[in-house]
Amino acid sequence: MADRAKSRSEPRWPAVMAVLSVGGLYWATPESLSPGPGWLLLALVIPLSITAIILNKRSRYALNQVVGYAILGIITASLIGSLVLLIAALPDHKQAPKDLLKSAAALWISNILVFASWYWRLDAGGPHQREVTGMHVEGAFLFPQMTLDDPDWIPGFVDYLFLAFNTSTAFSPTDVPVLSRWAKGMMMIQSIISFTTVALLAARAVNIL
Repeated sequence: MADRAKSRSEPRWPAVMAVLSVGGLYWATPESLSPGPGWLLLALVIPLSITAIILNKRSRYALNQVVGYAILGIITASLIGSLVLLIAALPDHKQAPKDLLKSAAALWISNILVFASWYWRLDAGGPHQREVTGMHVEGAFLFPQMTLDDPDWIPGFVDYLFLAFNTSTAFSPTDVPVLSRWAKGMMMIQSIISFTTVALLAARAVNIL
């Protein structure tokens, strides 16, 4: 089983790049619209990501999963904090429209990356468990490839990124039915965050005009 998982091991760098990108977007957000200093999120995420990579290389998969949850918990808290500050800033009209637009765009992109990372980390026990199983028949999402004659197909990070992108743009999973209750709940939260961000931008734009 270990040899099989090793031969089917998917690259972890897309997931690492996703969480680092969230840290970069957080840094680009005006500090008045972020819960803390711009550098703080990257300062937390970078060492934890390095730790997760080392643990994965050493086959410490359980600890790797715990560190992964910690990373996602931190960036999710930052996402929610930024959303709250963005909502609170609109009635006061103290923020420059450019700063509000920059913050909302960073928040919308971060929302996609954060939830894509959660889906990738949680679906069917996580990436390592999917590799060990060698198939994807009992996951939270019914990908189109699962209906084809390819029992060895397993999703990668890009598949979850596409799912998260559709959820934030169409407010629905489009071509990927959702099977589990936890996934339905998370997708509702993601859609609410995305819709709130877009609605706030539209309201602010109308107010400016």
